[in-house]
Formats: sequence, C-alpha cells, structure tokens
Amino acid sequence: MHNDRTITEARLKRVLDERIRPAVYPESVPLAVTVWHAPGEPVPVAEGIAGSGVPIEAGAAWGPPWGTSWFTVAGRVPREWAGRTVEALLDLGFDENMPGFQCEGLVYRPDGSPVKGLNPRNQWVRIAERAAGGEEVLLHVEASSNPVILDYHPFVPTELGDRETADGEPRYRLARMDLAVFDRTVWELVQDLEVLEGLMSELSPDAPRRWEVLRAVERALDAVDLQDVGGTAAAAREQLATVLAAPAHASAHRISAVGHAHIDSAWLWPLRETVRKVARTTSNMTALLEDEPEFVYAMSQAQQFAWIKEHRPEVYARVKKAVADGRFVPVGGMWVESDTNMPGSEALARQFVHGKRFFLEEFGIETEEVWLPDSFGYSAALPQLVRLAGARWFLTQKISWSRTNKFPHHTFWWEGLDGTRVFTHFPPIDTYNAQLSGRELAHAVRNFQEKGGATRSLAPTGWGDGGGGTTREMLARAKRLADLEGSARVVFEKPSAFFEKAHAEYAQAPVWVGELYLELHRATLTSQARTKQGNRRSEHLLHEAELWAATAAVRAGLPYPYEALDRIWKTVLLHQFHDILPGTSIAWVHREAAAAYAAVAAELEEIVAGALAALAGDGSGGGGTVVFNAAPHRRGEVPALGAAVDGAPVPPVRPAPRDGGGFVLDNGLLRVGIDGRGLVVSVYDPAAEREAIAPGAAANLLQLHQDFPNMWDAWDVDHFYRNTVTDLTDADTVEAADDGAVRVVRAFGSSRVEQRISLPAGERRLDIATEVDWHETEKFLKAAFPLDVHADRTAAETQFGHLYRPTHTNTSWDAAKFEACAHRFVHLEEPGWGVAVVNDSTYGYDVTRTVRPDDTGTTTTVRLSLLRAPRFPDPRTDQGTHRFRYALVPGASIGDAVREGHRINLPERRVPGEAAVPPLVRVGNDAVVVSAVKLADDGSGDVVVRLYESQGGRARTRLETGFPLASAALCDLLERPLAAAATDGDAVPLALRPFQILTLRLERRD
Repeated sequence: MHNDRTITEARLKRVLDERIRPAVYPESVPLAVTVWHAPGEPVPVAEGIAGSGVPIEAGAAWGPPWGTSWFTVAGRVPREWAGRTVEALLDLGFDENMPGFQCEGLVYRPDGSPVKGLNPRNQWVRIAERAAGGEEVLLHVEASSNPVILDYHPFVPTELGDRETADGEPRYRLARMDLAVFDRTVWELVQDLEVLEGLMSELSPDAPRRWEVLRAVERALDAVDLQDVGGTAAAAREQLATVLAAPAHASAHRISAVGHAHIDSAWLWPLRETVRKVARTTSNMTALLEDEPEFVYAMSQAQQFAWIKEHRPEVYARVKKAVADGRFVPVGGMWVESDTNMPGSEALARQFVHGKRFFLEEFGIETEEVWLPDSFGYSAALPQLVRLAGARWFLTQKISWSRTNKFPHHTFWWEGLDGTRVFTHFPPIDTYNAQLSGRELAHAVRNFQEKGGATRSLAPTGWGDGGGGTTREMLARAKRLADLEGSARVVFEKPSAFFEKAHAEYAQAPVWVGELYLELHRATLTSQARTKQGNRRSEHLLHEAELWAATAAVRAGLPYPYEALDRIWKTVLLHQFHDILPGTSIAWVHREAAAAYAAVAAELEEIVAGALAALAGDGSGGGGTVVFNAAPHRRGEVPALGAAVDGAPVPPVRPAPRDGGGFVLDNGLLRVGIDGRGLVVSVYDPAAEREAIAPGAAANLLQLHQDFPNMWDAWDVDHFYRNTVTDLTDADTVEAADDGAVRVVRAFGSSRVEQRISLPAGERRLDIATEVDWHETEKFLKAAFPLDVHADRTAAETQFGHLYRPTHTNTSWDAAKFEACAHRFVHLEEPGWGVAVVNDSTYGYDVTRTVRPDDTGTTTTVRLSLLRAPRFPDPRTDQGTHRFRYALVPGASIGDAVREGHRINLPERRVPGEAAVPPLVRVGNDAVVVSAVKLADDGSGDVVVRLYESQGGRARTRLETGFPLASAALCDLLERPLAAAATDGDAVPLALRPFQILTLRLERRD
C-alpha cells in the first residue's frame, strides 16, 4: 500500500477548518445590539441593565482599558427554526489564543440572574434546546475591557497596568452577535475527528493502530458532502464508530480529569477584576454541571468563594447547591493559593486555619487535599502544616517549570523539616490548564516517572485566569477517551477519589526530603520591596496585637478584638497570594497593596496601643516607663512576651577615630573597624579571638548588578547577572552622627543611599540601617558580607525552623540554588563559632565561597538582596525611597540567630506607666519558641499558644501559665482538641522533637 498518510492528515485539517467546523452553525441571523459604557468602576447589575444604551454594530470599537460596557442583545428566533437547537453567538472581539488575558463577559437575563460567562473559547449561550419559533430573545452582557498586558511579544513595558496611567483608547472591536442554529450531529463529528486527529499524531507511524484510525478518517471524509455537511455528518460518524469503540489496553495509564480554572487572585488585573472573573467562571461551571452529569469541578481559594458570596450572591447560591450535590468540589484548604516561601510561620498556618474553617462553616466540608499548582516553590515546613490542618494530600504543578533539573517523581511522599510526610502528586501532564488533547495525554504517559509502580495521574482540566474553566468540548473528549485504544483512559472524578486510589496502589512511593525548590522565578524573593516589607511588618504587628490583646483581656478585662483580627488576618493572607507578595503583578495591584498594608498597620497599632495602655497603668505615680517585649526571648530584665518597668534605653557605643581614616566602634564584646570609605573592614570577637571579616575584604559592601533576564522580568534573575558587578565604594560622607552611629552617604547612578552603622552597648551585634532613594532601571542591589568562615552549608530560617543549603556547587541541584529564600536570618558556622546575618524585611539571599590565594583560608560571602528594577509588568517597580535594617552577629549559634532575628523584627515598645506585666505564658527552654499567644477563635476565652522547637534538636520544657490553669489540650491548627495534655499545677510539661509544632489550648480556672 502506498504511504499517503501526510496527504490524508493535511486533508483532515483543511476540511475540519474550512467546512466541518463552520457547519456547526449552518444558519444565523444578526441580533440587535446596544451598548452603555459605565463610568468609572463597575456598577451593580441592576444599574448596568438599566443603563441607557445606544446602537452599536459589529466591527465598532469599544472598551477603554479597565472599562465596563453593558451590551443588550435582542432578537427573535425565526419561525422556520422550530424544533431546532438555537444558541446566541456573542463575540466581544475575542482572540481565541488568549483565553483569560483579555476582554470577558457575563451574560444576564432581564431579571438580573446570571446565565454564563463569555470567553474566547466559550462564546455561546443556549437559547432553546428545541425552539418553538418566534421566541423573543433579550440578554444583557456585562463586558470588561481588560487590556492585554502579556501580549504576543511578551514582557514589553506598558503603562496599561494601572487605570491611573492607562490611555482611554478602545481596545476591542465588537465581532459576531448572532442567533444561530446549533447542529449537534456536526458538532459531535468535530469532536470525533479532533480526538482521532490528536491520537494519530501521537502514535508511531509504525503502529498499526495509527493506520487503522487514518483509514477510518479517510472513509469519514469521503462520506462528507462538503456542500451538505449537516446532511452527511451522521454517515461520516458511522465510519468512525469502530475505531472509537476499540478499548484501551489493560495496562493503559489512567488519568483522573478534574474540572478546573486556575484563577490568579490578582496578577495582570486588579483584585476587583478577579471578583468578576470568579463570578463568570463559576457561572459557566454551574451551568455545565447542570448539562453534564459526569462532570466534576474543583475550585480552590476560600477567598474566591467569599468574594462571590459577598458580591454575587445569586451566583453563590448556585455554587452552594452544586457543592451540596457533591459535584462542585472545594479543594485546597487555604485562604488563597499563597506563596509558600515568604509568608511567616503564623501566616502560613493561618492560611490553613482561615481556608479550612471557611469550607467547614459554609459547606460542612473537611478539605483533605492541599491544592497549590502555581506557587513558586514550596517550603519544607509545609508537610507538617498540611497534616496539622487535618489534610492528607498535596498537589503541585509548578515544579515542571524548573529549568535545570527534572524532578524525579510524580507521585511521592514529601518529608518536611520535622520528618512529617504527606502523600504528594505532581501531575505529569505538566499543566494546570489541560485541554485533554492528544498531545497532552501522550506527554503525560511518556513523562510519568512512576511506571511499574503506579498507574494513575491527575489532570486539572480547563481554561484558567478568566478563560472560563472547562468547556463542553473537553467533556466530549473525555467521553471518547474513557476507553480508547492507543490512549490513556480518562475519567472525570473528584481529587479525593484520585488520591485514595493513587495512595492505595502506591503506598510505598519514593520519598523527597526538604523543600521543593523551583529552579526559576528566583527574583520573586526581591521584586516590589514595599509589598514584602508590608507583609513582614503586618505579620509581626499581628503577633503583637494578638499577644497584647490576649494579655490585656486576661489581666485587665479588656474586650478581645475578635472581629478586627479576623478581618485583618484575611487581608494579610490575601496579599500573600502567589502573584502579589512575590511582586509579579501590575502596578495597580501593588499600589492597592501598599494602601492595604498602611491601613492594616494603623489599625493594628491602635489595637496594640490600647492593650499596652490598659496593661501599663495610668502612670500617675511619677512618669515611669514600661518596656514591653513581644519577642519570644528575654531581653535583659524584660521577660519574653511580657513587660518590666525600666529606665532610659542604653545609648549605643560612640565611634572613635581609626588610624588611616574612618572610625572604630568598641563595646568590649566586639571591636568594629570602619574605613574611610564607610565600609566595615573588621569585626573582631575578642572572646573567641576571631576576626569575622575575611582578610582584605570589606563587609556591608553594596553591590550593583545589571539585571535583564531572558524573560519573566519581575520573576526571574538569571545566573549571568553575576558576570558584571559594580562595588559601591565611593562615599560622599563618612562621619560620626550625634546618636553614636557612623553615617555614610553614597550616590550612584540616579540614586542615593544613606547608612547608619551602630554597635549597641552590651550586645554582640553590629546594626546597619539603610535608606535607599532608588531610581535605577534593570539593576539588582545587594549587600555583601564576606566572612572568614569555612562552611559547606548555610542555615536559612523558614517557617517554624530552618533548613540547610549548600555553599558549594558540586551538583547541578546545588548550582541551581544560586538565589534562595531566608526569613529573619542566615547562619553559617565552623564547629564552635558561627556568624548570623539578620534582617527586618528582606527574603532573597545568595552565598558563594572562594579559597583565598596561597591557601590562606576560605571566604564565604553572604549577600542580602535589597532591590530590583524590572520594567514588566510594572514599569516603575520599586522606584522611590526604601528603608532596611539588618545586622551582623559574630560568634552566633543557631539559637543566637533565632533570637536576634526576632529582636530586629519585634523591637521593644516603651510606654508610660508603672506596672510590670508578667507574661501570660513562660517557656523555660530558649530552643522552644512561642510563635503565637491569643484567645481561642471560638470566643470561649481559652488561651491558645503555638510553639515550636527552633534549633533542630529535641527539647524538653515546661509551659508555665500566668493564670490559674484548669486544663490543657493539644490541638490542630484550627484549635480543635486532639488529645488532653498533662498538667502540673499551672504548667504543662512538654517534649518536642526537632522542629515540631505544638498548639495548646489552655482553659482558665476561675
């Protein structure tokens, strides 16, 4: 037989594109269209429907950036269409290649009830299954003219990312607005041919099955009369029936498709637009659930459910019914799909608390899977938090984006910091927007790493980010692929059903220990410094507010601000979404984030001030001062988590002139040399007789790099940025300041930096306060500390502990971690002596090491990442003034690093008064850190304490209460008792394994 395969395949493509697909809608009539452009921000539905529209024709321009237009479409079904299926085709001017990244619409009936969303791949609205003929059609479309930010030529700087800077020019042209006959038989033929085309393209040309399908397709094309597609479609389908009925092989891979629409809670659109994206998508999905009994749809992010509950109650009612029916499945158990690298310990725990509690209260559902397909790497603290939240499974997808190393597993046990393991799946289909195409399914089968041990994988299926979710075409593919020779078997089912089966067949899956580091998007640890500082400050203010409000409630009877703290936590958690906190959203998002953080800070400061005033007394005895310490470690005479009456603060050591220029700071514990350039050239530890700074090097060295990654500007920093560096050594001013600091001023490019270097009395710590007036473009600013320490690893703080990363590049896995995340400290040491670099608001850091000439030792350089200046998606990222505080702590153990990290983030508060404040709880072991003290969320008045082992060893301690203790219980993160805790009077004896988290619920005795 002659090989005519390519001719038939080309024939199939043309006939499908030019004859069969157009015949799905064989007859149409235009609808009359009017439009009303809403002024300013979106208006309520009733107002939009009532807007006074003017006629508009297909081809007319509409839609300035971020505008809202209300279209009214009207017409009548022709009487000759009686008995036929009729749909409205409403094309707002879509580009089918950009679902989720352009204009969108939501269709309403005249009474204001929603019908479904309009999206580039979902432009139809069913009018009648069997038309009577003559029916009147009247629909309203709320259309958002979101501008295209990420265009075909991506990463081009644009002012469209904020309504304040965008132009007012229309972005779209209205396209087809018709009533049309829908030919179901032709549509089914299209689905048959598309599935078989996809299957053929992935089978080997040597495979008999490919040729069987090819001949069947050839016969089907022969059966189609190109001038009467509708009349011959059934005959063409008959030619395909046999090959579509051939069952899959017994060993065929099994794919659990889950309806899904990954919707970023903000990204290339503002938060307010996400509210509408969610409403459109959930309207689509509830409608599809009604039409398709086999369909199952999963949606994560409690915040998005809460938005539609608040803003679209009529949509939410449909969602609640579908959830009750078991087919619209809440997943994830978190408030948002957050970043997991940068949120602090308590914040990451509260993501689960608020997310799971919402699903329990709204739907009575205990979500068991953590659903994080798109976050930029996954903290090693997560497995323990997942289990403590009552979840069993974890799903991720983003690791498929790693650029250097291929992750070795798809189904595995993930082991976290403390040894907790969680059953984890990483779908081999390598997308969270699967279309169930032949290419995707074949890739999933080839890619699956667990062959021979497991047979199942999951496919999140649907258009995301406002693309409208799962389509009827995807469901049609799944039906044909349920049992089809040459393909994986596909079935729509709940994520929990997949995990139960996968766990049962592969309980002895391999183990991955530690973080899931994404070898991409490393610059997200630095971009948009104000957003990151707002997050860090909010987290610590929330710690203080809960601690002092609880203390004031117990000690002074002050009402506890339950509602305010709940609301503020949800605001902070929302802004930890994985495109807000990482700094990868448009300018509008970060402008609003700054305002939100300012409002959060103001309200929390008010709560703290009220609690401290109630605790400190009225100061009527003579103007004393009470020093409050919210940190989990004692500071001099001030207890951890309590307060003491104290005098004036001790001033820092004053600088003395240094030989050769510059200054010396010496407090007896450290001797610091600052040269005439304002650089730290010596930090000597007399007790250990050790110099911390490497010979011939200078610390607190600001370094500037060119920063222009190959793509993903705000997200990425590529390794070649290190090839060029400018050391900022020229100083305009190096002087002793009145407050005892050495003041250093430098100018570079269009920017200016002022630093104040000080040495506190009685402390082994060099403090550096840095203010940068930043006006650079595509530059990366770092602060370097070259240390005379030989270490093959560093310890970086993460949630509820720390993890080690290598300083060498032995393997490609080591080399890929050239920029990593640390919370409050980075620590490195030789046995018996270490150094910590602590900070108040940075996350990115890098460590390199070199052997000095003539083998005089090893220099290990720790660099904090301070600022970047990418131009996409926000062309003015980080322009303006920024303030950072960081410190060098020589001779530091891990315990010292933990303590100093808390100190710099939780400074003492000095309040007028005369009353010492005993802590509500005391812990007798410095290795055990209290991360939260609060009243129970249920309003019972119980005190809830969360603590953890911080140094990586076993720890025994007694938690002593500053109030009469009736009983104690060990709880999960949601404060639900797991087991009674033994008590000894007003104390609870505790034993913790390395990095173990414990949550205690303490009932007070009257």
